[in-house]
Amino acid sequence: MKFVELARSLKGGVAPVYLIEGEEAYFRDHAVESIRAACHIANPALNDVRYDGDALKGDIPSLVRALETLPFLDEKRLVRVHEFYPTEREWEANLKAYCASPNPSTVFLIVNTGKKAGAADLRKKAGVTYVDCGREDEEKLARMVYGVAKQMGLAMDGDAASLMVRFCNRDAARMKKETEKLALMFGEGAHIGRDAVEAYVAKDTEYKIYELTQAASGRNYARFLEILSDLLQKGYDEHACLSALTGHFRTLYEVSVSAAPDAELAKALGVKPYAVQKNRQTAARLGRERVRTLYEQLYALSSGAKSGKFAKTGALFDAIAKIFYM
Repeated sequence: MKFVELARSLKGGVAPVYLIEGEEAYFRDHAVESIRAACHIANPALNDVRYDGDALKGDIPSLVRALETLPFLDEKRLVRVHEFYPTEREWEANLKAYCASPNPSTVFLIVNTGKKAGAADLRKKAGVTYVDCGREDEEKLARMVYGVAKQMGLAMDGDAASLMVRFCNRDAARMKKETEKLALMFGEGAHIGRDAVEAYVAKDTEYKIYELTQAASGRNYARFLEILSDLLQKGYDEHACLSALTGHFRTLYEVSVSAAPDAELAKALGVKPYAVQKNRQTAARLGRERVRTLYEQLYALSSGAKSGKFAKTGALFDAIAKIFYM
């Protein structure tokens, strides 16, 4: 199940074994706390046991003994192990039998950031309830931000929530912190619109790079310099900026010469169909030949800067001249 489905599933009871897996730390932590709350543990010193996966290497039987131990002064006992990647042989020898017939008074949590080479695929094991804590798409994250804001007494526009997601580069933990900051600044009952997010939520570097490339292809020189100056003042590398510009014009060129439908091309490029539509419009406005020429020129400058042929600062400003004045 997806992380967002966990709360609903817990209303029907707690499963005996969970795999909580994904790169989004906020989702993993929240999933653990939600399951822990559902266990109603009053004596955590006795009934909330934690292990580190590395510490269990060669001693998985000790984990099984902990799983088979009955709770004391509570109805449930929680056993959680972090970054636990048993091999297929270790699973078969130690954990398969337990998951087939788990201790009904123990809830076993395996909390991992992702899969590892050579480890058993725990997602497919019988008796294991998988909670996907990978990053969600923008629409689901915007709904999450809206819900968090509502819990904090804020009325947040859908447009403002979507902008928050983009500014925070889909980092759920950061979105929560930024929403908490807005709640402290504006107070309960405040209305949060797009203007408030733009004024008070710090933009992730990736979003600023996106704005930089859009200003470049839109030939908005004043806006471009404003963003570039901010990035460089905060230590962003000149060659990284040049690489981002090169990649942007390469994408514009690719969409300008492709006859594939938007959805098919979006899948190949790893973007949304709407982004393909916008890029095709931009490429058409600039002209296919100009887009091709700019891509080739920027690629040459970027390659030269990477090899040491050009100084990276000089290469970047030569690229800017070609984008805006040629």
